[in-house]
Amino acid sequence: MKREWKLSFLFIISVLALLTFWNYQNRVYDWDMPGYMGCMYTSEFPNSPDKVRILTYEEIKKEAPAEHYTDIIGIKQWDIPRQYFVKNTQSFTEQLPYFQIKVGYILVITLFYKLGLSSPMAVLFTSLISYFFSGILLFYILKLLFPKKYWLAVLLTIAAMLLPPMTYMSRVSTPDMFIFQFMLIFMIGLLKKWNQWAMFVLLFAITFIRPDYITFTLTYIITVFFFRYFQEKKIDVSFIVQGTVLLVMYLAIIKLYHYPGWKDLFYDTFIDRRPIISTHPINVSLKDYLSIIYIKIIYFKKVTLSLAIMIGMIFWRSKDAWVRIISVLFLVNVYIKFFFFPQSAALRFFFPFIFPVFIMMLYVLSKKYNDLKLGKIA
Repeated sequence: MKREWKLSFLFIISVLALLTFWNYQNRVYDWDMPGYMGCMYTSEFPNSPDKVRILTYEEIKKEAPAEHYTDIIGIKQWDIPRQYFVKNTQSFTEQLPYFQIKVGYILVITLFYKLGLSSPMAVLFTSLISYFFSGILLFYILKLLFPKKYWLAVLLTIAAMLLPPMTYMSRVSTPDMFIFQFMLIFMIGLLKKWNQWAMFVLLFAITFIRPDYITFTLTYIITVFFFRYFQEKKIDVSFIVQGTVLLVMYLAIIKLYHYPGWKDLFYDTFIDRRPIISTHPINVSLKDYLSIIYIKIIYFKKVTLSLAIMIGMIFWRSKDAWVRIISVLFLVNVYIKFFFFPQSAALRFFFPFIFPVFIMMLYVLSKKYNDLKLGKIA
């Protein structure tokens, strides 16, 4: 059996290399790229905002296909904000805090840039290499779940890596593919029953990379805290310390980079993208919010149906309280993310929380083939 797993691993490595190259060939220079490149150049030229803006767009223009670049700079009449970003330094600079708070991600793309990649490719390479390693991590998870079914692990890995959200995340300049691999490591931690401090280090890294994942990291710590309390009838202060550290780090990042705030993000994304943030005060009413949520949730029905099927399967096949609780935790975080940022047309925002539900369903189904046992406290 070891020989079969070694051969299947070599096969998966080869397939992942081919898929990564395929995604590289279909890479997308999108309008998020200037934001992340601007953050990278700002750290290099902190007192030269004009230079940061000019360098950002010059470097993209050198590499991007013409149709990608014209989309980035906004040549259509209604693309006024993008036209401002490319020409107006104040406009461009005021957008950067939306991107700068993803500290860990910015550090990684900066590292690749310092290692010799061009600035646009440093951003894209981060997504591509994360795709490759995510495939390896997924294959390892499936090996844990189905230790005697190497062919099933191979097929499921390839099928998962060909999913449209997965290939899309690997081709664009966003941190979604990068954070996804950390969510897979989190799932390995659950399956392997890592101790609470090892899980905390992972939660710290996730929050450092994407501070908006604070909702996930805190809800996980709160869930484990109460689960242990009801199981053992004792309060574990270490979880309170962990949660406090994560919250303090989150608030420090928000303050350090002058993050505009949730209302500003919501307004600029779903109501009206402001060319210059400081000159356009906003007012998001409850009516505005609810009307947008109502429209967006209608287009979220496929996700809701898929999650309902997976959760239904988990509850049907498993009576384990912890398995059910952790599955619901991921489900809840999908909708926490949705109600904070209801971008229902972009599945990449929710996929890192949806896919772990799928893994939990596979775990439950795997018990039909072997005697895996997920620990009560990961």
